[in-house]
Amino acid sequence: MKKISCSKIIETVSLLVSETSRVLPEEVKELLKKSFFHEDNALSRKYLGIILENIEIAEKEKVPVCQDTGLAVFFVRQGAGVIVDTGEFPSLEDVINEGLRIGSRKGYLRNSVVDPVDRSNTKDNGPGIIHFLEGRKEEFEISLIAKGFGSENTSALRMMSPTAGKEGVECFIVDTVRNAGSLPCPPIFVGVGIGGSFEKAALLSKSALCNMGRDSRYRDWERQVLEKINGLGIGAGGFGGRTTALDLRIETFPTHIAGLPVAVNISCWAHRHGSVRL
Repeated sequence: MKKISCSKIIETVSLLVSETSRVLPEEVKELLKKSFFHEDNALSRKYLGIILENIEIAEKEKVPVCQDTGLAVFFVRQGAGVIVDTGEFPSLEDVINEGLRIGSRKGYLRNSVVDPVDRSNTKDNGPGIIHFLEGRKEEFEISLIAKGFGSENTSALRMMSPTAGKEGVECFIVDTVRNAGSLPCPPIFVGVGIGGSFEKAALLSKSALCNMGRDSRYRDWERQVLEKINGLGIGAGGFGGRTTALDLRIETFPTHIAGLPVAVNISCWAHRHGSVRL
């Protein structure tokens, strides 16, 4: 049995929250650099150059890479052989949210979380969205994606007819990006969830965004759809050019014979995600 204290989790989540807001994953930075050197549209190339400069400044000055520091979405994977001592906190969820609040304050994150009806600000960036998943025996992993809503608002879900098939799914993905235009601050990252139920497809699409850079059995199909998206010519910042999306990942789950749920979750160029294992 592995035992993890609440203080260790709070410390880990706090650091993950602040670091994710100011340091982008290496694969994200490499894709942006590749896009910059590949681009021949003058305005888009200039825009990409500004993005790369902004990334350097954020890391050097230890400040958030974007003023919209997003809504924190966590995936917590815990095995049966792991015991969490929540201490004075009622639940693991409360422990993680305490880490989120401390990390937001220490990382100088903008307070962006409000009540959905009266719009009053919670003033601490909490609570986060927390998904608990079963892990291997002594596995305990916390993944975070900080989701800005310029891109989140352009995401979409559709309950398609099974007769739509693979071609229909592709059209929906491309149309979602076309309709988004410059709103999600391209070049974007695209996560696609196919199958399951209404809510499962949405969860799969967000999980796909967190799994950027990992192997996928759909890699050939992902490249084909990515090529179609980049053929739209929206380009960096909406100025036109070669790169509208930097990467696309697909996750699937078995579904009912009468259904084909498809969710498309879009992330901006500031694709902030990270994971920590304890």
